[in-house]
Amino acid sequence: MDSSGELPGELAPGHVVDRPAAPPGAIVLASPHSGRRYPPDLLRASRLDPLTLRRSEDCFVDELFAEAARLGAPMIRAHFPRAYVDLNREPWELDPAMFDGPLPDFCNTRSPRVQAGLGTIARIVASGADIYARKLTVAEGLERIRRLYQPYHRDLAALVEERRRAVGHAILIDCHSMPSTGGPMDLDPGRRRADFILGDIHGNACAAAVADTVAAALRGFGYRVTHNAPYAGGFTTAHYGRPAEGVHALQIEVNRDLYMDEARYARKPELARIAGELRQVVDRLARIDPRQLTQ
Repeated sequence: MDSSGELPGELAPGHVVDRPAAPPGAIVLASPHSGRRYPPDLLRASRLDPLTLRRSEDCFVDELFAEAARLGAPMIRAHFPRAYVDLNREPWELDPAMFDGPLPDFCNTRSPRVQAGLGTIARIVASGADIYARKLTVAEGLERIRRLYQPYHRDLAALVEERRRAVGHAILIDCHSMPSTGGPMDLDPGRRRADFILGDIHGNACAAAVADTVAAALRGFGYRVTHNAPYAGGFTTAHYGRPAEGVHALQIEVNRDLYMDEARYARKPELARIAGELRQVVDRLARIDPRQLTQ
């Protein structure tokens, strides 16, 4: 942040909401980790080269779901990277060891995510390498959250409520990607992962019909789909998923090897085909009988 409190030009705005021309329905798409504008203050403070910093990035996920968004589903997507601020965490999950002074009492400094180095401002990238060469000031850490995290979630909450009021229910799809095999810090080290992992907080974030509809559509394309392991959904899925109130949330993790070269961070030709398939998946979900959402 500069002295005026404005975002640096590389990040302004911090996120964008894409509203399709087609009439919107119940679906809202969120892409919190596909941002690839790395701000200068992060690059200056980091001990890592830019390519290593991208280990935590859900590369091209916004592009994977762009076709689905054109069906009538607004998409909110961050411009900044997960290594800068992680939107799929509580707002104040912060590691006190990363900062040059005491954190406010309202910060959650003891969560499992903080202990693992993956709080709202991460200490490490997905490979386990430390990000920072110095301690951050408390002021810059809190400012990132106020300027980037809070506006994103304010707009996401408004989108979800807008769709719920208009249609009677809302279905939030939190869009992510994952390495093709588990890393040394994961619950599944060295194992080849499924093509798609659906996370619904073990059935608590959405009606069963939501995850079942998505799984059936993906399996119809020949993909291997699993549920809730090793990813059951993060803050977004747990926080917004309130099935009893008509708000359903599902996290979708896409295996990166399907659509990109993981070593070179490059798109594969298959990306366009998968984007078209995800459009069909979301279309099928948009046509779900609302009576199935109350069961």
